[in-house]
This record gives sequence, structure tokens and C-alpha cells, in this order.
Amino acid sequence: MAANRSEPLLLVVDVQNDFTAGGSLAVSDGEAVIPVINRVARHFAHVVLTQDWHPVGHISFASSHPGRMPFDRIDMPYGPQTLWPDHCVQGTPGAAFHPDLDIPHAQLIIRKGYQPDVDSYSTFFAADRTTPTGLAGYLHERGIKKLMLAGLATDFCVAWSAIDARRLGFEVDVLEEGCRGIDIGGSLEKAWRDMAAAGVARLPPGSTVPAA
Repeated sequence: MAANRSEPLLLVVDVQNDFTAGGSLAVSDGEAVIPVINRVARHFAHVVLTQDWHPVGHISFASSHPGRMPFDRIDMPYGPQTLWPDHCVQGTPGAAFHPDLDIPHAQLIIRKGYQPDVDSYSTFFAADRTTPTGLAGYLHERGIKKLMLAGLATDFCVAWSAIDARRLGFEVDVLEEGCRGIDIGGSLEKAWRDMAAAGVARLPPGSTVPAA
């Protein structure tokens, strides 16, 4: 597939075993995004995959905080932190991409959350909102100006990535059919509101995917 620098890029967020059925932090109906993403990816010459990649004992794990439970919230130096079950631990089967994800022409994998003392929902920055992953530089050097996002989960890694992408000056669409949310205390509705306020376009089911 010939690639033109002016074409949009598909950013596939965290379609990993631990976020799908049977995983330690399974998103409800999460595996349903896979056939959608596989189909849509065929329309994109530019594709980047992201991968949550935590060390053992990561600061975001409830198990790292005695007396705390998954989904509790605590304050960290970089801001509020939701505590999670241990998930996507480096080198484990749970951290691997789901075996049904089939995008052989993806050009780059961005790993995030590998620093032990700070979480990273966004594919652009750690949760301190300043430590970069390097993705923005990659996109700028390739002349990419527009992104479509899909993956898991809508209200955390997808939303944070989409909002950061807008903050960095990219045009951003989120493919609703290709995402699923966790929805903790209304977090899914809030994420869609926050994305809309940032100028992110929400593409509902049945939307036309731009040809690439």
C-alpha cells in the first residue's frame, strides 16, 4: 500500500489480552472492537499501535498500596490516580496484543506506562502531562496532520490520547464503533464531553472511513 504523507493515521490503542474477555482488567465487550479495527485498518496506509507495558509493582496497581482496592482513587504527585488490578505486566501474556488483531502493515508500536512511579493513559504523555512518549515527534516528522483513534478503553486511554492529540494541534476523530469504555462513576459520558470540548470529532456507527 503506497503511503502519502498527507493521509490520516489510524492510532489503535491498547487492544491487549488483559483488556479483553478473560483478562485481568477486561473491558465489557472489549473484544468486539477487534473486527471493526481490522476492517478499518485496511483503509489506512499509516497505522500505529499502542501497548500498555507496566513493570511489576507499578504505582497504578492496587496491590502496590496496602489496604487499597481496585478502582479506589488516591492522590499522587502528578494528580488523582485510579488504582487498577495488576494488568499488562511486561512480558506476560496479558500484555500481548490480542491474537485476533490483524494489522500486519502497522509501522510502529508505542509502549507506555513503563515508568514505575507514574501512570500513562495517553499515548502522547505520561500522566504528569509533560513526559513525552515520542509519538508526537514521530507524527510531526512524517507530516501526519490527522488521526483516527480506536481501541480500549474509551474513557481512559482513548480519551486522554485524543485530547492530547488535539492539544498538540492534530485533527482527531474517534471511531465510536471501534471503542469500548470501562465507565467508572459516569467516566464514559464525561470522556465524550471532554473530547467534544477539546474539538475531537465523534464518529458514530456507520460513519464513512476516509480512504487512504
